Amino acid sequence: MGTPEFAVPALGALSQSKHRIAAVVTGEDKPSGRGKKVQPTPVKLKAQELGLTVLTPKSLQGDGLFDQLFGLEPDVIVVIAFRILPERLFQLAKEGAFNVHASLLPKYRGAAPIHWALINGEKETGLTSFFLKKKVDTGDIILQQKIKINDNDDYDSLSSRISQLAGSFVLETLNIIESGSLTLTEQDEKLASPAPKLTPENCMIDFGFPSQNVHNFIRGLSTTPGAYTFFRDQKIKLYQSRLPENDSESPFDSGTIIPDKSRLLVKCAKSAIELLEVVPEGRKAMDGLSFINGFRPKAGETFGKSAKALKG
Repeated sequence: MGTPEFAVPALGALSQSKHRIAAVVTGEDKPSGRGKKVQPTPVKLKAQELGLTVLTPKSLQGDGLFDQLFGLEPDVIVVIAFRILPERLFQLAKEGAFNVHASLLPKYRGAAPIHWALINGEKETGLTSFFLKKKVDTGDIILQQKIKINDNDDYDSLSSRISQLAGSFVLETLNIIESGSLTLTEQDEKLASPAPKLTPENCMIDFGFPSQNVHNFIRGLSTTPGAYTFFRDQKIKLYQSRLPENDSESPFDSGTIIPDKSRLLVKCAKSAIELLEVVPEGRKAMDGLSFINGFRPKAGETFGKSAKALKG
């Protein structure tokens, strides 16, 4: 069971293993892209390429999917980047259902564990497989794998790397279950932390934080969903940044564009941050110098909330 591109490598690894995939459950076809053309999910495309049976239920609550899966008599259900399953579904398989989560649980429970690990400046994250329970992301741990977060990682690079590692990780988890030598670890609730879904409302950047925090926020959101700010009432997405070397404290207010003809520097709390890739509303991505040459910021101009937003 899976839907986005993140789950595709795991499906590919399973298809090449000794295990037989009875069916693939994924989301319905949905409009996507600028033309809003109806598209199948990445997992469905991969499953069709492999010649597998694909189920795309409208609901997980009715009898339809339950009856279909019951008829397949699955030994185990593998879940990666899918929806929350009702209890009777994850109890259906003989050996149970396990989820592959992109963090070292119980840290970063929720829909956006990779984003929040980067936003919070973590140096490592990982993969966790655990048996499903009624309460989301709380089941007993089967296996964990630590993954280093590099200084130049952003959401795009880290998500891609974790996704690729998930293939062999799923197979290792299945081998442990099949061997019967399970040693489950209960999650320590004292160490739990949330990783809630990111919405447009909490993707707006605040340059009033220290530059390291601002940089982590930008790399944590990367191109998906992307941090943003406003300039001259125009929404600007911020895809890449870095901390300038030998940066000294400047007298400007937070969010002010610091005069510099060669790079796009913005004042944060005390120090500054350099914006490397930005996307003005209705335009293609551009580097910081192109933004300066195109928009020609005046002395004292700032990034921040739009006048329209403030009036609203």
